[in-house]
Amino acid sequence: MAKNFRLMLGQLNPVVGDIEGNKAKALKAWKAARDAGADMLALPEMFITGYNAQDLVMKPIFHQTAIAAIEALALDCADGPALAIGGPAVEGLGFYNGYYVLQEGRVSARVLKHHLPNETVFDEVRIFDEGPMSGPYTVKGLRIGSPICEDAWHADVTETLQESGAEILLVPNGSPYYRGKHLTRLNHMVGRVVETELPLIYLNMVGGQDDQVFDGGSFALNAHGALAHQFGVFDEELRMVELVDTGEGWKIVKGEMTALPDEWEQDYRVMVESLRDYMRKTGFKKVLLGLSGGIDSAIVATIAVDALGADNVRCVMLPSEYTSQASLDDAKDIAGRLGCHYDIVPIKAGRDAVTETLAPLFEGRAEDITEENIQSRLRGLLLMAMSNKFGEMLLTTGNKSEVAVGYATIYGDMAGGYNPIKDLYKTRVFEQCRWRNANHRSWMQGRAGEVIPVAIIDKPPSAELRPDQKDEDSLPPYDVLDDILERLVDHDQSVADCVEAGHDRDTVKRIEHLIYISEYKRFQSAPGPRLTPSAFWLDRRYPIVNRWRDPS
Repeated sequence: MAKNFRLMLGQLNPVVGDIEGNKAKALKAWKAARDAGADMLALPEMFITGYNAQDLVMKPIFHQTAIAAIEALALDCADGPALAIGGPAVEGLGFYNGYYVLQEGRVSARVLKHHLPNETVFDEVRIFDEGPMSGPYTVKGLRIGSPICEDAWHADVTETLQESGAEILLVPNGSPYYRGKHLTRLNHMVGRVVETELPLIYLNMVGGQDDQVFDGGSFALNAHGALAHQFGVFDEELRMVELVDTGEGWKIVKGEMTALPDEWEQDYRVMVESLRDYMRKTGFKKVLLGLSGGIDSAIVATIAVDALGADNVRCVMLPSEYTSQASLDDAKDIAGRLGCHYDIVPIKAGRDAVTETLAPLFEGRAEDITEENIQSRLRGLLLMAMSNKFGEMLLTTGNKSEVAVGYATIYGDMAGGYNPIKDLYKTRVFEQCRWRNANHRSWMQGRAGEVIPVAIIDKPPSAELRPDQKDEDSLPPYDVLDDILERLVDHDQSVADCVEAGHDRDTVKRIEHLIYISEYKRFQSAPGPRLTPSAFWLDRRYPIVNRWRDPS
């Protein structure tokens, strides 16, 4: 009779720092696995602490509490399936990213991560020590190798496991989203399967943590890389994976293949889920934002409604004498379509008071960008006052193009606690709005249909801080600007590379200069979801004081 093994996978959403909450979530999942007749429940990397806990995990009382919680789980889960769970580990003077296997009331095995990622958003070399390459552990006679996340991206760990008798590979992950990441993961794991000729199960977590969103998308591969299971993205899921010993090795019984959405849907979902989890995990319930009648605030309002529901979103129009009637009409229109609270708070009286106060100091000096920035900062002051009074978190609305070149006012329109479109270039903002108008999903709390008026998408962008102002008065057209920015920021190309691609050298040099001198603004900007591997914050870390300019 063929042997079989029933492995329950928990694609779940832990909360960083909530050790007791994560323990309770693990126990609930274990009970479900027990009731379903599983031989083992597997949870993702560093599940007990949440991921990525950064320097918090090094705090002795924190990791001691986490380890104690895992040991308590072993006792709680003594009578039933094995439980595999990620958490910090201490051995001698070493501190490790560990994966614990709990059986019969004790820790029966512990794997220590060997390859520590030290690029993009990861600083594990700074936090953890490098663990040894170890062999497999045994659950109900099955020898399981568990390369932890980065370990599965390197052939040496999986080859060591295969050579030391592993019969399957179970890879626990805390792998955050960026556009196209799933295919990259799949290609690497197919490589490990082909090299070892072992079936592989890739388990990822879901949920938002600061700027990162863990997108799930767990999957299982049989020998030679054949896909046997595909989980969905972003949603929590408990799923049983059946394995059978064929006599010539273990095989994963083919299961559900959940279709994966395209990149436009995934990007939009990241922006929604990141805001939803940021609010839930920090304790905020409601948000507000300045609704200008422009496209950036329109998409942020839509994301907020889809994430939190219309009753939890306040939109505020703060008009000046430069605000066009079209902007007033468009702001009112989208607030009505979204069904959220809408206020109008004119800034003229406040601006007159500031102008009068500064008049003796500014006498004899012509008006310039100073007066424009006063308008923006006055709006920021009023919005923050409302945030304080109503207990609603202020969202900021600058897209990646503006964030890159500093086309935003620090302490003005940059004020706020979170920026859902921080990693979305302006040209993609337009397309993302069109996508949302044409698509509605069950995870959206907002209405279906054309929620963003076409008039907002089609009109020329303007900050409306002076008469007849257009963004292109100060910047190249956004299709030109974004292509230059993607080359300089996302791909680290040189000025010469941009010129060779057809861009005007003087324009490229000006954009390069704006990127560098705006670093201090980005240093003080609100966090926002990471959509690319070149997002501003942990992916791209540049000095604020910097005299370097590309000589080409």
